[in-house]
This record gives sequence, C-alpha cells and structure tokens, in this order.
Amino acid sequence: MKTGVILYVSGVGEAEQDLDVLRLARRLNIHADRVETVVGSSACFDVMDAWWKLTVKGMKKIVCMSAEVTNDRSLRLTGRELRLCG
Repeated sequence: MKTGVILYVSGVGEAEQDLDVLRLARRLNIHADRVETVVGSSACFDVMDAWWKLTVKGMKKIVCMSAEVTNDRSLRLTGRELRLCG
C-alpha cells in the first residue's frame, strides 16, 4: 500500500521565511512513498490541497504529521498524527 505523509509545519514566522522547509523535512527521515509539506502561514496551499495531491498520485494511506520550527532553525516532529485515509 502506497503511503503519503502531509507534514504540517507551524511556527514559521516572518523571521523564518527564508527557511528551506523541504530540505529540513528530508532530515526528519519520514518513511513514506511521498511527502507533501504545508507551512501554517501559507494561504495558497493547505492540508486539503496536499491531501488531494497525494490522493491523485495513488496514495492509499495518508497521514498528517505536525512539526514545528525550533530555536536552532530546524524542524521537530511534535508527535501529533492524524490518519486521513487508508
């Protein structure tokens, strides 16, 4: 079964706008066939958009994970997960 993960990143303020969230997300070693990142401050791409994108790509199990920006400008998983389908 193909697995997709939506990584919802919170805590990205104006000071962190230059963060490369995709690069930081790769360091988390999330085991999935496909990962989509959603930054909480983004108004143009949200969890629903990411869910749709993963569904179209054939992902049968989709989980939304929450991460936050730490003081040292890295990402940390919060442990909150929500299974969206599959």
